[in-house]
Amino acid sequence: MIKIRDYQEGDAASVGRLIADTYSEFNLSFVPPTQLGLFLGPFRHARSEDLSHQQAIAGVIRSAMVFVAEDDGEIVGVLRGRQDRLASLFVRADHHRHGIGRRLVARFEPECLRRGSTVIRVAATLYGVPFYLAMGYKRSTGVRTGWSFDGNGLPVQPMRKKLQGG
Repeated sequence: MIKIRDYQEGDAASVGRLIADTYSEFNLSFVPPTQLGLFLGPFRHARSEDLSHQQAIAGVIRSAMVFVAEDDGEIVGVLRGRQDRLASLFVRADHHRHGIGRRLVARFEPECLRRGSTVIRVAATLYGVPFYLAMGYKRSTGVRTGWSFDGNGLPVQPMRKKLQGG
């Protein structure tokens, strides 16, 4: 059974592995293996036991709002954001198309509205665009070239959604 809850610091290792795996597979497949670490930033060390690596990952995950999806106690999804921006959303590959991303966004949007935001923006990777369109987000400009940590050349689609009641 899927449960959506607030992120806790003790989730960092699991969330870090989830982000490293899903980001690499679905969003960074265009990146040559020799440059993948540049785009992954600290998540390239997601399986490291080194305390400095673990602390760097936990630091990147921290955001005003972080929600995780659990399936029988195992983290299978994460959403990070703040009042007016959805920073990232990842769902483990074997849990795609089970409504987890939708449920994470459904938890996030009302919290944004409660905090006074009327519009949410997201720089969606091209893989994520169909999902965000289905969630009511609209393209706000054409595709742009963005960056991820020290990697440049990440294609992103700026999108926005006006919240109901806002």
